[in-house]
Order: sequence, then C-alpha cells, then structure tokens
Amino acid sequence: MSDETPENHVPHALGPAAAAGPVQPALPRWVTVTSIGSIWLVALVLGILIGVLSRPAAYASWLSLALAVCALLAFVAQLATQQKDGFVTRLAATLAGSFVVLGLIGGILALISGLA
Repeated sequence: MSDETPENHVPHALGPAAAAGPVQPALPRWVTVTSIGSIWLVALVLGILIGVLSRPAAYASWLSLALAVCALLAFVAQLATQQKDGFVTRLAATLAGSFVVLGLIGGILALISGLA
C-alpha cells in the first residue's frame, strides 16, 4: 500500500518557477554600481586618450571603436555578476552611460577642433 492517497498527496511544483531552480539573492548595491560605473570609467579614459593621442580628422572613427569596446566590456561585466535578475536593466544602464560619456567627449572634441 502506498502513502500517496489523495489525502496525503502533496502536489509537486510545476511550471516555469519549478524549472528556474532556487531563487537567487538580490545583487548587493555596490556590485551593481561597480559593474556599471567601471565601464563608464573605461569610456571616460578611452575618450580622453582619443582626444590626446588622435588627430581631429579621426575622432569619430576612434570614438565609435571606443563605444564598441565599451559594449563588449558591458556584456562581460554584467555576465560576470552571474545574476540573471535585472540583467537587461543593468546592461542598458551600462551602454547608455557609455554612450552619453563618449557623446559628451565627442561634442567637446568637435568644439575644440572647430575652434582651432
């Protein structure tokens, strides 16, 4: 005789929640800030290096390459957190920030090269 009578039957979890596995703890705030801010800092450093080392005619090419590098590093930084919850939001913030930083530097470089 089995213990699986209708009165003793415990339903098993079904559906996507059961397949997802255990719930991951929330990412600490400092990890989120570090994973996003580090790529913004890379964008700033690359932008400054482009302004110092590049010719004005090549600013746009180098800035687009810097943005591509930041996009790749953004994926690496967000995947390194090993946290799927909020991945798209963190990646969007990282990419948007890098775009803004490099865009501002590009605008400054355009003004400087136009004045010279």
